[in-house]
Order: sequence, then C-alpha cells, then structure tokens
Amino acid sequence: MPLTVLTLNVGNPALERARRQRDWLAHRGEDVFVLTETGSGPGTHLIAESYRDAGWSVTYPDHPDKERGVMLLSRFKSTVDPIGAAMSFLPARLAGITLDTADGPLRILGAYVPSRDATEAKTTRKRAWIEAFHQAYETTADDAPVLLLGDLNVLEPGHVPPHPGQFAPFETAFYTELTQRHGLADAFRALQPTAVEHSWARRAELGYRYDHAHASTALIEHLTSCSYVHDTRIGDPALTDHSGLAVELALTATAPLITSDPAADHEATLF
Repeated sequence: MPLTVLTLNVGNPALERARRQRDWLAHRGEDVFVLTETGSGPGTHLIAESYRDAGWSVTYPDHPDKERGVMLLSRFKSTVDPIGAAMSFLPARLAGITLDTADGPLRILGAYVPSRDATEAKTTRKRAWIEAFHQAYETTADDAPVLLLGDLNVLEPGHVPPHPGQFAPFETAFYTELTQRHGLADAFRALQPTAVEHSWARRAELGYRYDHAHASTALIEHLTSCSYVHDTRIGDPALTDHSGLAVELALTATAPLITSDPAADHEATLF
C-alpha cells in the first residue's frame, strides 16, 4: 500500500470551523496529516483530541499564547522527531515524526514559516526562524530520508505570477537552500516541472504557491503523486483560505494503529 500524506493550513480555527475541518480530514484517505497555522485555542485542541481519542498518533508541540505552529496526525505508530527539540526560535512552528517503513525509517517534518511585512521586527523574526531551521535540520540530520511539508511562506524563483518586490533575497534563498544545502527537492516540481498552481490567493489572478512538499533524493524515486487539493478554499464559508497538498509515496508503513472515526459523534476533551 502506498504511504499518503496531506498538508493543510488550518488558519488557527475557531471551534465551529475546526469541527468542519476535522470532519473533512476524517473523510480523506491520507495516512498522515501535517496541519499548519495551528494555535493554542479550543479549535485546534478539538482536532488534536478528536484524533487522539480515535487512536491516531498526535504530535502537537506546546504553543505559547497567540503563537502559531504545526500538528502531525498519523494512523501509523510514530516517534517524535528530534528536530522540534533542536529548534531554538519559535519551536512550535517546526515538528516531525519518524515512521517505520519496509524500506527503513522515514522522517516526516512539518513547518510553518513566519510571514513577513515591511517592518523590521517581522523581517528579523523571519530571518531568525530560517537560520534556526537550518541549524536544527543540520543538527538532527541522519541517514533517514526526509519529507518536509507545510506553509513555507515563500515562492519559488520564476513563480507565475512573479509578484516582484514582495520577497527579500533571504526568503527566496530559503527555498533554494532546501535543495542546495539540505538535498530536499520540490516534490511538486519533480513531477510537474512547468505547471502553474497556487495554494493561496488574495484574488484569483494573483495567486501564490506558498504550501510545499520537499523530499530527499532517495524519496523522489518513490514519489508517485503530488497534487494540490483546492476544494478547501471553496464554499461559503470555506474550510480555510489555503489549498491542501497531497503526496503519495510507493512506500509501505509497517506499524498501523487501531483507529476509529475522528468525526464520530462524541465531544473531544478540551483543556
């Protein structure tokens, strides 16, 4: 059986929207969900507790008040990847798990890179997070292949449309350094070198491909699909303002958990 992963920016949901997101995710078939822009409020806790109560492995690092981060949900037994503990700045925005597969361990990492505006404070914050990411990644690197997914808040060079002047050189460098420094290739581009897709748009004609999946060279040969899921942005109200990104790998995870429906009629414990 292939291993399937989906990443989605959930936008720090309030309780009602979190219920709809939980129900939508529960009807998807993916084995692992990497959720970004999670928060510390009752909406994010609802998702976490619903999946935990349903027997899934839930990795949900502590989110300081008003800080955003990531959550990983897995229907396979997983261990917490050390990269989160190695992250020295805004650590809730980087977390990971390791799964056992028939080909050996696989690291699945989730990232929610800070956004930036014209202020010096936001620029310094994003630059500091990116540098901390590089250090954490290199500190924890081993022989296991990596699949990194999430809202990276950066565009690839040559993005269509170009959005000139909106991103500083250090931001674009982060995208290229994932490949040049860490050996992680853009999985979508590996399969679709020229396709124009957007995962967020202020207006239909001004889209941005913010949400990404990057994979180690050893994983690219196992990559069978990488596609955007746009129906999350459809409807009134929509589930979220981001498209999901679904990845399929020709790998077999070897430690399935006994799970039930996370959207079953029960009230998750909120704390």
